[in-house]
This record gives sequence, C-alpha cells and structure tokens, in this order.
Amino acid sequence: MRVLVVGSGAREHAIVLALAQDPAVTALACVPGNAGTAAVAEQHGLNVLDPQAVAAGAKAWEADLVVIGPEVPLVAGVADAVRAAGVTCFGPSAEAARIEGSKAFAKDVMAAAGVRTASAVTVDNPAHLDAELARFTAPYVVKDDGLAAGKGVVVTDDLDAARAHAMRLLDDGHPVLLESYLDGPEVSLFCLVDGSTVVPLLPAQDFKRVGDDDTGPNTGGMGAYAPLPWASSGLVDEIVTRIVAPVAAELVARGTPFSGLLYAGLALTSTGTQVVEFNCRFGDPETQVVLPLLRTPLAGLLHAVATGTLAQQPPLEWSDGAAVTVVVAADNYPGTPRLGDVVTGSEGEGVLHAGTRRRADGAVVSAGGRVLSVVGTGPDLAAARDDAYRRLAGVQLVGSHHRTDIALRAVEGTVVTPAGG
Repeated sequence: MRVLVVGSGAREHAIVLALAQDPAVTALACVPGNAGTAAVAEQHGLNVLDPQAVAAGAKAWEADLVVIGPEVPLVAGVADAVRAAGVTCFGPSAEAARIEGSKAFAKDVMAAAGVRTASAVTVDNPAHLDAELARFTAPYVVKDDGLAAGKGVVVTDDLDAARAHAMRLLDDGHPVLLESYLDGPEVSLFCLVDGSTVVPLLPAQDFKRVGDDDTGPNTGGMGAYAPLPWASSGLVDEIVTRIVAPVAAELVARGTPFSGLLYAGLALTSTGTQVVEFNCRFGDPETQVVLPLLRTPLAGLLHAVATGTLAQQPPLEWSDGAAVTVVVAADNYPGTPRLGDVVTGSEGEGVLHAGTRRRADGAVVSAGGRVLSVVGTGPDLAAARDDAYRRLAGVQLVGSHHRTDIALRAVEGTVVTPAGG
C-alpha cells in the first residue's frame, strides 16, 4: 500500500512512524513534511490548502491511501477533492469537518443528539457583547467560533480580560462563542468513525496552558500522556455510548456522515461528563502518545475507515505500559515565535519534529512555535515520564521552553476526579 500523509507537524511525524511499521505499507510520502518526516518518508512540496493540488499530487504519486492530518485542509475540502479524484482518503468531508470548523455548528449537533456540553451563546456584533457576557459568571470562557489552532480560547476570572479578547476577535471579523465553565479534569478520546460505527482508541490527557501548574495563555498543547491511570474502567464506554455515537448518528441523519478520526475533548465535571469540544482529526500532542501504544497495524485500520469497512475489523490491540510527550516550544510561543535557530539533539529516538526545517548546510532549525515533541515510553506512567524528560535533556534550542510537570499529578495520584468519574 502506498500511503501519502498530509501535514507537517509532530502529529504527522507520529503517524508516519506508525505507518512505517505496518508491513502492508510499501511506500510513504509526507506533504509538505518536516525535517523529521524526511528521514522516513518522501517529501513533496504541495500546497496542502489547495484541494485540487493535493488531489492531483496524490494521483501523480499513485497513492492507495491519503491520510490528512491537520484540520485546516479538512475544513477546506481536501478530502472531498481527493475522493473525487478516485483516491481512497482518511478524513471527513468539509461538511462533516464543520464539527470542528464551526463551534456553533458543533453545539447545534450536540443539542440535536442530546449530548451534554457547556451552555453557550454566539456573538457576532460588538454592540451585543456586554449584555451577553453579563449572562455568565467567572471563570469566563471566550472562544473564536472558527479554527484557531487551540489558541483562540481565553479562560479567565477577569471580566475585562474576557471582554478584551472577545473584542479582538470581533474586530478581526470572527464571531465569538461565550461558554459556561466546565470544572473537573479534561480527557481526550480519539474515535475512529465510519458513519455510525465508532471504535475508540486509548484516552489521553493534554496540557493546553503554556506554564507549569496550568498557568499562562492557552497553546496548541504543551504535552500529553496515555493511558489515564485515574480514569474509571467504564469511562471510555460511557463516552462512546452517551457522546460520540449519538453525535456520529446525528451527522448520518443530516446526510453528512463522518468518516475519519473524531476527537472528543471532555470535562469530567461534578455533574457528569460533558463535551468541551469536538475536533475532526487526530489531536496534537495526544497522537504522539496514543499511536506508540497501538499494536494493530495503522495503515489497514485507516484504510478500513476510509473504505467503510471499520465494522468488519477485529478488536484493537494495545501494548502494555504508558507514553508521555513533552513539547519543546520556541522563544515567545504562543506569541510570535522566534524562528531559524539551530536545534541540536533532534535526531534522537523518541524526538518527533513539528516546527522544523533543514537548512542547505544540513542543520535542523526551528520553523514554528512548537518545535519538537519528545516522547517517552515505559511499563508505567512514572517510567514513561522519566524516559521523556531524559530524552528531552539531550535537546538544545536557544530560548526554548517546556513544561516540567507533564503527567506529574497522574504519577503522584493527585488528579482530582468527581465521584464516579
């Protein structure tokens, strides 16, 4: 099977590495890729936001399967164009990808499916902002209604800060979603979805705030771990039965069935599990810890989803143990990052590239805000965490920063869950 992966982040590096271990894969390409994916896959310089260009590139490369990593190409309709060109594609249609592309659409789907989520209101006129904000109490949750790479969200006790963020979004022409705050620990659950068939992967937890102890602004994610030693044994079944399956069924009923990876971001609140958000693709950085634990060959699994045969697949097989990833970010991230600095130690085992490129002289340099994801594995979460930070010690990037507390509370047993959570 010839597999072409679309994307350039650590998520795509993790996907490429998993595909490379599948004996059914005879050729791998990644477009546009990065300095890490280049070591295991062909690189091709396509514009991944141009549906026709990706479709033509996939045809020319004679791909048997296209796997689309990021959300922006999916929302732009790249999967539709690839399928229209006669190439099998893993990734939802543009219509189904609205589950991530429009938070208001996602809220409407959840309401119709009877799925619990935060109460919310959409504001598209600055004149209505103050009246709508007055309906909420601290902590205030203000979101960009569209795609914002995880950085369009502000959660704050400061009403003025909430209002200022909302006004910035509105001034840029972006509708704003105001939400009630959901307490409790967050869980990420990836589910392979083929119409009404739902197959969950391992649950994970990611860390959105830039600083230790969940301080500072939101980012695209500063680290993650899997599985969750503190989660109840029935949590995944509950999420699938009460949340993911009803949403998948509602999309089928609307004539826009979902085919691909449906990501449920959840809060285990004091009043039960509720949805924080849905994404239409593998999450980053959770992919970096979930895929290393998957023993079932990935290419066949993704091909089954893309061809509508997921229900015929045997149960997934998983490795024992755990995985932890820590993101190395460039100076000033999540603001405008400093770029072009030499990265050393990036060729080590478990080091996945995100924002990197290789200069003409062969040096790897930073080319994005999140530069690397360093992954550790072990027989338990404590060992995996130690492994990740040991590997990270070999990475050097001027001005870079990372969190030092990824998975620490889970290792210490101090994650507070609601009764029955």
